[in-house]
Amino acid sequence: MSKLFEFLRDEDGATAVEYAVMLALILLVAIGSISTLGAQSGGMWGGIDGDLTAAGFGN
Repeated sequence: MSKLFEFLRDEDGATAVEYAVMLALILLVAIGSISTLGAQSGGMWGGIDGDLTAAGFGN
């Protein structure tokens, strides 16, 4: 029983949780940025493809 109480009082776990929360927030920002940039660049490439097709260079 004393091992359980010692584990619960140990503060090393708190730093691991803090790092996990920071990592999760960093991943959320990275995924959000990538998806936003991907959507914008997809529209750009679609516009270029349309322009090339209209000019006779498309399939």
